[in-house]
Amino acid sequence: MKITVLAGGVGGSRFVRGLREELRRRGSAHAEASGTDAAATADEVTVVVNTGDDLWLAGVRLMPDFDSLLYALAGVNDAERGWGRAGETERVSAELREWGVGWPWFTLGDLDLGTHLARTAWLREGLTPSQVGERLQRRWELGVRLVPATDTEVDTWVETADPDAPGGSREMHFQEWWTKHRAALPAIAFTQRNLDRARPAPGVVEAIAGADAVILAPSNPVVSIGTIVAIPGIREALAETAAPVVGVSPIIGGAVVRGMADACLSAIGVETDAAAVARHYGARAQGGLIDGWLVDDADASAVAALEASGLAAKAAPLWMRDPDSSAAVAGTALDLAARLRD
Repeated sequence: MKITVLAGGVGGSRFVRGLREELRRRGSAHAEASGTDAAATADEVTVVVNTGDDLWLAGVRLMPDFDSLLYALAGVNDAERGWGRAGETERVSAELREWGVGWPWFTLGDLDLGTHLARTAWLREGLTPSQVGERLQRRWELGVRLVPATDTEVDTWVETADPDAPGGSREMHFQEWWTKHRAALPAIAFTQRNLDRARPAPGVVEAIAGADAVILAPSNPVVSIGTIVAIPGIREALAETAAPVVGVSPIIGGAVVRGMADACLSAIGVETDAAAVARHYGARAQGGLIDGWLVDDADASAVAALEASGLAAKAAPLWMRDPDSSAAVAGTALDLAARLRD
């Protein structure tokens, strides 16, 4: 089976790890029952990764969501912080602060900097971000293929209220708003620069068109999934694919699972609510993005209304606390996609 996932950073990482584990378990069970080789019938997973959080800093190119997925799938991520490498030191960042280079509030670990330096060196040699991503993945056996949504730099900028000028506004890179200000400055609008000339990275449209199931991971609906589908050609590919498109809610019981997606949703007038996010994505049959939507058991009361609006909806436990619970969420998404295919 071919599965394509659209994903951001931490929530996407947890979901994709769970998906990989669920597919491994299903493959082993099928091989045991049929007496076949599990490797011979392995599933193919492509993850289309958000690039809106990317930036240039201290002369190197950072791709935070791509690297979060890379490290998590390789098993070298810092699970406590949710970003960066495990066992990090920060001597280089401390030295950069002494020189007044970069952002003092945006700390890069030494191992993580090694990734950024390698990426930047390859970019300067003429490789594209997707070619660089392919090289980075050769180091570890990930079990999935990661593809940046686009090779164009579409960094997200945020227009916010200016606390120093009442009634005025200012613009800053998404990472400054998100990391330095913790999304506390009210956002007015999000803009992906160069979006008008962006195109899907090689393999993205093909992965969506040729999938048996497409899944929107429980990532930020505005600046992660929203950025991916804003790239010209990707929304169209989702509209045209024969595969069912299933979304997993990043909102449980009226609260974000992780991060500050509620600040992003408020900025575009969407309530922090599982059903509201489903309506924001919209049913594919009515020009939206999804065919099916998973909500947590805490939001089970929304299922009937979602079904009436044209979406196949299901309630199930969505907290991804460990490999087993993450695999269960992925399995539920696959089952809903299978139901829609049938």
